[in-house]
Amino acid sequence: MNIVNKLTIRHLKQNKRRTLVTLIGVVISVAMVTAVATLVSSFSDLMIRQTIANSGEWHVQYQEVNKDQLAAILDDDATKTVAITRDLGYAAIGGENPNKPYLFIQQYDAQGIAQFQVELSKGRLPQTDKEIVISEAVVTNAKVKYEIGDRLTLRVGERFEQGNDQPLGQTESLRREEGNLTETLQHIETQDYTVVGFIKRPVWEAAWAPGYTVISYIDEDLIGANERVNAAVVLQKVNRSLFAHAGKLAESNHIATVQFNNDLLHYYGLSKSRASSSTMISLSAILMAVIMIGSVSLIYNAFAISVSERSRHLGMLASVGATKRQKRNSVVFEGVVIGLISIPVGILCGLAGIGITFWFMNPMIQGALWTKEKLALAVTPLSLLISCAVSMLTILISTYLPAVKASKISAMDAIRQTSDVKLTVKSVKTSKFIRKLFGIEAEIGLKNLKRNKRRYHTIVFSLVISIVLFLTVSFFTAGLKQSLKLSQQGIKYDIEVSYGNKQRLDDQLIRSIASLDDVTEYNVIDELYKDTWVAEAQLADELQELVKEDISLVQDGKYLYTIKIHALNDSGLQAYAKAVGADYEQLTDPEHPAAIVIDTIRYEERGTGRFVQTKAIYTKIGQRIELTNVDFETGEETKGSSVTVAALTDQAPMGMTPLGVSGLNIIVSERVMNRLADEEDMANIETFLHLKSADPMRTQQQIEEMQVTNLQTYNLYQSRKSEEQQVLLMSVFSYGFIVLISAISIANIFNTISTGVSLRKREFAMLKSVGMTPKSFAKMLNYESIFYGVKSLLFGLPVSFIVMVLIYKAFSNKFGFAFAMPWTSIVAVVAAVFVIVGSAMLYSAAKVKRENLMDALKQESI
Repeated sequence: MNIVNKLTIRHLKQNKRRTLVTLIGVVISVAMVTAVATLVSSFSDLMIRQTIANSGEWHVQYQEVNKDQLAAILDDDATKTVAITRDLGYAAIGGENPNKPYLFIQQYDAQGIAQFQVELSKGRLPQTDKEIVISEAVVTNAKVKYEIGDRLTLRVGERFEQGNDQPLGQTESLRREEGNLTETLQHIETQDYTVVGFIKRPVWEAAWAPGYTVISYIDEDLIGANERVNAAVVLQKVNRSLFAHAGKLAESNHIATVQFNNDLLHYYGLSKSRASSSTMISLSAILMAVIMIGSVSLIYNAFAISVSERSRHLGMLASVGATKRQKRNSVVFEGVVIGLISIPVGILCGLAGIGITFWFMNPMIQGALWTKEKLALAVTPLSLLISCAVSMLTILISTYLPAVKASKISAMDAIRQTSDVKLTVKSVKTSKFIRKLFGIEAEIGLKNLKRNKRRYHTIVFSLVISIVLFLTVSFFTAGLKQSLKLSQQGIKYDIEVSYGNKQRLDDQLIRSIASLDDVTEYNVIDELYKDTWVAEAQLADELQELVKEDISLVQDGKYLYTIKIHALNDSGLQAYAKAVGADYEQLTDPEHPAAIVIDTIRYEERGTGRFVQTKAIYTKIGQRIELTNVDFETGEETKGSSVTVAALTDQAPMGMTPLGVSGLNIIVSERVMNRLADEEDMANIETFLHLKSADPMRTQQQIEEMQVTNLQTYNLYQSRKSEEQQVLLMSVFSYGFIVLISAISIANIFNTISTGVSLRKREFAMLKSVGMTPKSFAKMLNYESIFYGVKSLLFGLPVSFIVMVLIYKAFSNKFGFAFAMPWTSIVAVVAAVFVIVGSAMLYSAAKVKRENLMDALKQESI
């Protein structure tokens, strides 16, 4: 170690307070980078494990492959494991549940049973194609008694609906009309099996599936020459090239159908969609840039102030022969020493902080979402490498400018300390209005700022960076939530109950179902379809573009919309009206029909896969919607009643299924519905009962045990649980990130201002020595705080707006929603700037007040 480096280490030891402040700044920065990287990897790990638990572990599935094609898949270098599966079909069971009259027989090899999370509850797994394991629900729900060792002869076939030549799958509900099945089993083959065990009901079996899962065995040796199977592949490496590789493999081996596990690949950060890929890349780049700028700002200020304090020390080195390179290397070496200490500590602090956060979060996640998976600390080599690389890069950038500055300081300037303050009359000139409006304290405060522009600009820069960090991260997280909402179906209930033949549910049945023990909330919606002609100026933006291209789409300047009328019962409507700010009394007056209009819709564009949020119609409260019925076969039109727009909202009631573009959803009371519907309409009204339940599976079973003819029950709690889980995790990520950014911003401002004030002890002592009172001194600092705040907002808000526009454009590749300024965050940041700057000034001034006047005047460093 050379003498300059030894002196640098000695200087760090002698100035312990400054060294500690610098270390803390770097540790905070490294901890933030580590926390964000670990947060992302941990959330991805949780969602990967949850998706595997729900739908099995596979990346690519080649469907309907023969034995030769399977061999090619097994021999492929990219293949890690292959699960062989096959759906044999359905066999009638004759159980007590009329909604599930079948056994659904599937075959898996040993790898498939492992990958698809088959959970054995009793007995053993099948080892030949003549052995089966049966779902426990067959005994508990269908009430059919099977025992291990039973021999079964099953007639297995495919489900076909009358008049349809395409077979029905396990995700399609039972086809029934007037209590009678409208589907039959065809292509029947007799199969003999021995029951060797029972399994728990698979998570991937849809709640409305018509068949109970039964699993048999298959492997490569049992596949006949003309038989077809599915091959679910886990790849050696999961990267972006898998889509092209799978397509090439399928093409070269003449495999017709390739399916990707998009739900799982999404959490690996992969998407076949170019729009999704460009969105993720753009957002990741912007987010990383924001983090790095914040880190560089904090660390740069720490090193810049350190160099400012060391200027005299560096001048002394220059006076005894130190070269520019040696002075520059001295500062860089200081950065290396600080980095070697702070990077490991920062990484450990970041991991510890995130680990403690996860420990507190897990009970909430598991309790709210009924999930067995826990949020675990996923520390990957990549996340650690990113943390170290970003931290070292920020330290390098942060030390470079101070090092260059240090190398240029001449010996005499450094010893006399004249380089920081260079005054001219013009440089400290202030407006006459400042003294007239605010007094001499404000003028002195402004001159103090101008007198040392470098320190003034450093503090303003810190504030600007903090403003930009907070506003852009707030906008970013709001955009993530909005994007998540657009990509979801918006399921807010667990179970949907309706008749399969467009019939209204009677009140007694509704009360019976709603009174079940586990039902916590319910909503009844009557639905009726109508039409209306909408003026061209009121059309959705997408329709206006279509009309410009094809004017024949409008008649007499109007376009035909489909109206879906949703009627809520009194209690449901009262709660909904209150939530959206509508007048309940107006909505329940049948003499003057009024409705709440859902004027904002969300949908996925065909072809592009882009999620869009747009206005369904441009209308105003008080305008009337004329209802009509158009027969598209005959062209006849029957005019009906009209309804007044009572309120406009984007909030849908629980269970409402929205229409797409050229459709409009309106919410009315039951009394208004009866007024709007004629005799023919009354026969077409369909009722849907939506339930939330503490135990959805038990509630579904209780409803099915009522054995009501034609009653259909759809259990969607898994979909709702998945959506709520994503929203919760996104919220935790968003708010956690905002807290981290806020912490680093506040630390940055406090560090910069308090250090700046500490370096001005001699200046403050001189002002006090010529008669400045404590009151005037306080006023001067207050005005300085105001000047700092105003200047930083003048630069910070426009820069934030530019970054927000860039983020919005990145989101627009995949999601279409209107740009909205985060006014709440802007107001909060304006208030926070003045509060934080004022607090930092008061804190620093309180420390200065305790200084002895004569000692401060004798202080040599400015």
